[in-house]
Amino acid sequence: MKLSVWTWLKGQFNKLPPVANADLTGKTVVVVGANTGLGFEAVKHFSKMNPERIILACRSQQKGQAAVEKIKAETGYNNAELWIVDLADFSSVKSFADKFEKNGGRLDILVENAGVATPRYEATKDGWETSLQVNSIATPLLALLLLPRMIQTARDHGTESRIVVVTSELHHWGGIPKKVLAQDDILTTLGSVEYCTPSRMRTFYNVTKLMNILFVRALNNRIDASTPLIANTVNPGLCVSELRRDIPFPLSWISRVFEWITAFTTEEGSRQLVFGAVGSGKLRGEYINQSHVEEPSDFVIGGEGKKAEDRVWDELVDILGKVDRRVLTTVDAYLISSQ
Repeated sequence: MKLSVWTWLKGQFNKLPPVANADLTGKTVVVVGANTGLGFEAVKHFSKMNPERIILACRSQQKGQAAVEKIKAETGYNNAELWIVDLADFSSVKSFADKFEKNGGRLDILVENAGVATPRYEATKDGWETSLQVNSIATPLLALLLLPRMIQTARDHGTESRIVVVTSELHHWGGIPKKVLAQDDILTTLGSVEYCTPSRMRTFYNVTKLMNILFVRALNNRIDASTPLIANTVNPGLCVSELRRDIPFPLSWISRVFEWITAFTTEEGSRQLVFGAVGSGKLRGEYINQSHVEEPSDFVIGGEGKKAEDRVWDELVDILGKVDRRVLTTVDAYLISSQ
């Protein structure tokens, strides 16, 4: 579908459905980016559903621990744990997966909420543009490393595990230029310092959110129908959050005024994360907006988008397989050829 600015703006004034609810007794939930904003509010909702454990996956020890204490104080839930993970550092993601392999136990729900929007090119220690690595490369890395545990959990307990990747309606305005599609490596080209000019960085976040949708659709196409695993993307809409904290003045001031007029509250936005985790039934590989399945952008559902989806998947597997060979093992053992 094509999303006009006017249609999007009208949607910001819709009354959102109440938060989805479920009995999570005995289950383990991981929320990435849980110390603030949407992730923190989602944890508050989950804590009222009686899960055995909630793991707050955060990059800051201090902020993460403060969030754990705040959850206890505000909800009375005592089984929230802090685990450290920094998606801007592949070694940190691998360490998180290592810890889960050793003593993580079951894993029923993974909410991948962490994301950044950087106004200028900055490289991570791994050599990637920061927002591309955090939003579009390390997010799939974490999902693929935890996927075996999630499938085993579902098989052991007769349930279905769920992966929820937070995307954005901004993917509608995040197409991949034809000259990038003409290159051998889409992600490598997009993440290069040559490509990430100041003008492109102003809308680069949109591209990273498009990559989230391509990844989840590609993953879903490779999950056999008999495998008890669901993966969807959710759009929280424009919400009050810290995502725009790095926008320079005066754009930051304009953004805050616009946010004040049109944005959903942080709690309202978090309802979409919860819906993806407990309220989406048998939906697989879908793009969920305001608790309803919607078509993603015309690019995604078109022939060019399908080709890009398969190419990005192949490139991701190649990149991530070099980061951690367990990715290749997971793809071979748990996934099938594209349907």
